[in-house]
Amino acid sequence: MINMLVDNHKLAKTSGSPGKTQLINHFDIKSGPLPTSPTSRDGRGGKAHSGSVGWYLVDLPGYGFAKVSLTQRKKWEKMIEDYLRHRENLVNVFILIDSRHSPQKLDLDFVNQLGEWQIPFCLVFTKADKETQKEVSKNVKAFLDAMRESWQFLPQHFVTSAIKKVGRDKLLLFIEECNKEWAGK
Repeated sequence: MINMLVDNHKLAKTSGSPGKTQLINHFDIKSGPLPTSPTSRDGRGGKAHSGSVGWYLVDLPGYGFAKVSLTQRKKWEKMIEDYLRHRENLVNVFILIDSRHSPQKLDLDFVNQLGEWQIPFCLVFTKADKETQKEVSKNVKAFLDAMRESWQFLPQHFVTSAIKKVGRDKLLLFIEECNKEWAGK
């Protein structure tokens, strides 16, 4: 997702097996406003460059699917909790959920934990290009329905595909709105 958002295939390291990210990785992003129409381009086909905004995108280790020792998993859990609970400038957490699967207890437990900690988050359903639209919609609905059992209000959610860049503009717009809100504090 990071590579899709910044349009750079080599920025964040990826792997076919979970567990590639083992540390907290910070990416310093510089972005201008999103074009709202073809006339907002810079004349060369690129995005308008006025009002460059700096922000961080942070990649945390996954919380359950990597094949690592229990000791290593506990270290990651503590590192993630410390980061999330003590980060004063944390604006939002994107929880990546594989849209190919029905709701996983691990994902639901994690979002419930974030709710208890009062940490703002959004759900990002990934890999939407790897299943039929019908299957993805069914899995997203099932996840949101599972959340409704204990949540009065559901968080914002996005359906994405890194390959086809589905959801990219909506995510970037949301990030831009978060940055504006943060700058106004």
